[in-house]
This record gives sequence, structure tokens and C-alpha cells, in this order.
Amino acid sequence: MASPPPPTIFAPARRRAMRARMRQLERRPDAPGFLAEDMAEDVLDRLAFLRHQPARALVIGDTSGRLAQALAAQGCAITRADPAPAGDEHAIDEEHPVPDEGFDLIVQLGTLATVNDLPGAMLHIRRALSPGGLAVLTLCGAGSVPALRAIMTETDGDRPAARIHPQVDVRAGGDLLQRCGFAEPMSDSRTLDVRYRSLRRLVADLRAQGLGNCLARPGPLLGKAGLARAEAAFAAMADGEGRVTERFAILTMSGWNKAVRPPKF
Repeated sequence: MASPPPPTIFAPARRRAMRARMRQLERRPDAPGFLAEDMAEDVLDRLAFLRHQPARALVIGDTSGRLAQALAAQGCAITRADPAPAGDEHAIDEEHPVPDEGFDLIVQLGTLATVNDLPGAMLHIRRALSPGGLAVLTLCGAGSVPALRAIMTETDGDRPAARIHPQVDVRAGGDLLQRCGFAEPMSDSRTLDVRYRSLRRLVADLRAQGLGNCLARPGPLLGKAGLARAEAAFAAMADGEGRVTERFAILTMSGWNKAVRPPKF
């Protein structure tokens, strides 16, 4: 009997539009890129620790280009991809088979957070690895944007609306790696705190880094009255310097392809 399709949590069209808007906003001189930079730096640190020197790598979602450039400088042949490609990047939809295989390394920076079939996407990634290949998958996981979540809860009052994406925690990440047949699975999380003077700047930073709302059934628009309540809730949370600290919990999942038998779903 065939497995039932995964629930439709995210709207693919909204996801692509959100990503395309991010690619436009990242061209601005003052565009925030701290998440992409942090993820790329962390991956490079992990590869150095593992002493894994791939000959061929697929890099997905590396908007800054830092990771691809560093790997290329080490003699690695790079294939770049993104759901909203730019320049020499290939278009990719992680919920379908990766269009090539035989990679020694596949790195995904941020884009798996909004796929409907996360286990299926991870399974396609493992199958695209060569035997002994490594996958490093990063995304904003459970514990991210707690300040914004509290502000929206306060704003909506007795009628809470779906405004924040569901998030994967460390334990679920480890379970997913095992389910998808990765060997030596590792799942861990670290936090990045950023201080904001206004709610508008916080929301603008989220949108500019591809973290806007792409739910299939998003909540209603706030309107002027709702926005005023949200800004009042932000002000009530501010510290003595008038700032609110927002937290980003970056989940990293990694595992190897040891040519094990693909799991059955």
C-alpha cells in the first residue's frame, strides 16, 4: 500500500516567491546576511574538523557564495543550486530527486525549512551522494524567533493565527537522519542573538533572509490596528536601551552515505 502524501504545510508558489524576493533584496548594500554567513562559516569549520576534502560538491542555498568559493579554492568542483537561482546556479526543488548524483559533499543552507516532505527531500539528497559522501544540512530550527512569536501571540489575543512556521528540533533532526538511512547521524543546534530597535527592522531582516511566511494557510493580515498592537508589544519587551533581542536557533544535521539500503516509507 502506498504511503499517504505528506501534509501541505507550505505553499510552493509562495515559497518560490519568497525566495525570489530575498534574492532581490540581498543585492542592496545594507542587506542583512548574518544567517547565510554564519551557516557557511560553520560548515567550513565542520569540514576542517572532519578532514573531509571533497572532489565534487553540490551547494544549495549559498546566497553569499562564500562556501562555494572556499571549496573551489581547495580544488573542489562546485555545482551551485537554489530554489530561486541566480547567476550560474541551477534551479532545484528538494522534494524531487536531485538532478545529478555522485557528489562527495552536499551542503544545504536554509532552504529545507519550508519543504512539505522533509524526509523525502533528505532521502533524495542521500541518494545523490557517492559512497562515503557527506551531507550537511542547516536550517533555522526549534527555538527560533521566540520574541516575534510572543509578540504575535500578544497581538492576536484570544484568536491566535498561523503566522510562524513549524520548526524542527534537535531530536527530530537526528530521527530524520536515521530514517533516511544516513550513517553516523549528527544533529545539533546553536543560537545566534540579534538586537533590534524596531519591529519593522526585525520583520525586514526576516524577509531579506528568506524567512517570511509561506504557509499554505497563512493567518489574516494584521491591519493598522493589529500592527499597532504588535509594535506596542515589541516596545513592552524592550530593554533599557530600547532594544529587543531576537534569537535564531540554527539546526545542523549531518550524515554519511555508506551505501546502505534505502529505507522504506
